[in-house]
Amino acid sequence: MKYTYKIIGLDCANCAKKIEDYLNKDKRFKDVVLNFSTSKLTYETNISNSFEVVNEIIDKLEPGAKLIKAKENIKKEYSIFLVIIALLFFFLGNYLDFKFNYILVIISYLILLYKPFKKALLMLIKSHTINENLLIVISCIGAYLIGSKMEGVMVVTLYLIGKILEEKAVNRTRRSIEDLVLIKQDYANLKENDKLKKISVENVLIGDILGVKKGEKVPVDGIVVEGSSNVNTSSITGESELLKVKKNDLVYSGYINTGDLIYIKATKKYENSMVFKILELVENASNRKASVETNVSRLSRVYTPIILVLAILTYIFLPIIGKVSYEESLYRALTFLVISCPCAIAISVPLSYFTGLGVSSKKGILIKGSNYLDNLSKLNKIIFDKTGTLTTGELTVSSLKILDNEYDENELINIIVSGELLSNHPIASSIIKLKKTKEKTLKVSDFKEIEGMGITYRIDDMKVMIGNSKLCNCKIDTDIHVNINNKHVASLILTDEIKENTKDAIDYLKENKVETFMFTGDKKEKALKLGNSLNLDKVYYEMLPTDKFSMYEKVSKDNEIVAYVGDGVNDAPVLKRATIGISMGALGSDAAISVSNIVIMNDNLKSIEEGIKISKYTNFIIKENLIGALSVKILILISSIFGYASMWLAVLADTGLTVLCILNTLRIIVKFKKEK
Repeated sequence: MKYTYKIIGLDCANCAKKIEDYLNKDKRFKDVVLNFSTSKLTYETNISNSFEVVNEIIDKLEPGAKLIKAKENIKKEYSIFLVIIALLFFFLGNYLDFKFNYILVIISYLILLYKPFKKALLMLIKSHTINENLLIVISCIGAYLIGSKMEGVMVVTLYLIGKILEEKAVNRTRRSIEDLVLIKQDYANLKENDKLKKISVENVLIGDILGVKKGEKVPVDGIVVEGSSNVNTSSITGESELLKVKKNDLVYSGYINTGDLIYIKATKKYENSMVFKILELVENASNRKASVETNVSRLSRVYTPIILVLAILTYIFLPIIGKVSYEESLYRALTFLVISCPCAIAISVPLSYFTGLGVSSKKGILIKGSNYLDNLSKLNKIIFDKTGTLTTGELTVSSLKILDNEYDENELINIIVSGELLSNHPIASSIIKLKKTKEKTLKVSDFKEIEGMGITYRIDDMKVMIGNSKLCNCKIDTDIHVNINNKHVASLILTDEIKENTKDAIDYLKENKVETFMFTGDKKEKALKLGNSLNLDKVYYEMLPTDKFSMYEKVSKDNEIVAYVGDGVNDAPVLKRATIGISMGALGSDAAISVSNIVIMNDNLKSIEEGIKISKYTNFIIKENLIGALSVKILILISSIFGYASMWLAVLADTGLTVLCILNTLRIIVKFKKEK
């Protein structure tokens, strides 16, 4: 079974990675992911008491951290009040001249070092390992013993203040991200005997009639059966404009009713509704890590040990090769210890990706992993399916060509529409719209629907055939033919309109040197006409579903990032094969959505442009954080060797950088909030 729990008490992303790696090596667990950004642990196991077992392991590896099953009032890890009290004791003891004033200094040290010492001791006893807390304790006590009492206090004070700020910054980031997906309605108003009864959204059944009041979210996907209103769809589609819905219109869970009471008929249970799918995708998105995340995690595991070795070597060899006393050498070695924690590096990358994923979901772009978000900015080629992707998928009759003068237009339209009213084919609804007059339809008999070809029926003594050239035995290359009594009397030409903003989206891709393709089953002339109007680089036409897969293999090359955009069941194999599979969320098939890596909820191809911009900016923030953190740490390390950096500067560089990286990551939210 799969389990997900909240974890509290973790100090840093590196600590989270240590727990994740340990559990993944345990054969009792698989697919373990500990996401420091969301404070959630996910794993699969067959053991019944996994919660207790995992908590024992966590307590051994990271004393003070634990899993929780539900929301609890979590106490703050660090208190600014205690820091102020400790500093007060220190300054009184250090600057006032009275007997036993050193006791006040010791008390200040004890107050400040209590939390780090407790964590370090538990870690040492339970898992026989050391972490940043022990390094801080050693550095402070070492500073005190060599007479640098002020620096010792400043080291632990800055460290604790950094932890307090880090805690606040991380929590703020988490809240900002959580706010992006607060789209679930916890209850539903079930209609019973003309009254509304509140029930849990999980208890809604298909067919239930639900009332949605003003200000409430639609609880599950359904169809409006009574009333009309304007709904806010921004949480699902990212579109800010209100949508007018009326009887028989489809509404998705997460839409917010801004007007009068409407009643909907549930067409899906909650676990199959749009909101559940979105929450599940966002929840699991951070489990698929980008290569940068993986590499940084590996670096973090060796970073601290390397620094420890360098600190020891500094203490031993610096007096030998330079004119430095062992006391000064010890001070510089202690500085190495202070700056050894890789938190700023370890936390900035996953937190940046998670923020990018959250911002994308707010804009109606569901990205199933940071690896796909990362790859969006590196696109080399993008392949579009035509119908439902580049075009609306709603065919309209653009032309009716009458080839027999015995029939006038209205008479012929009435003959055609009378038969098409009985057809279940999607094209029939487009043909029916030809009829503009109020003239009654004709009586139809012997109606037959021939799969893949068309329909046949009789009206009085007329035998009518409407369909493709094979059914009507016609060589004229148009979409639909009409035969009456085996005589070709008319042809219908259908058009599929290009979606709004499609041309702008293609232009943006070409500006960014992304090669554009179209795969379609349409005939050559129609496909090339559409391709030219959109300025696509290459168009492949008259393709079967199997042709799309084989052509993808030919188009894509090794080491290229190739995206495929589609919406139908026939696109599923290519969507799964592509480096990045992008599906349409509103009109797309369940098969296409389930195998794709990115889902565009509003079916607007401009969202691809939005996704690329978010990807580029997220990667820019990550580079800023990594270059900034590594540069400052290396500078402090080198400076400390030559005696130019003190311990308080080292701790400022360590914890201060962590907070700055977290705050810098928040720029992703701020930037795209402004661009909404």
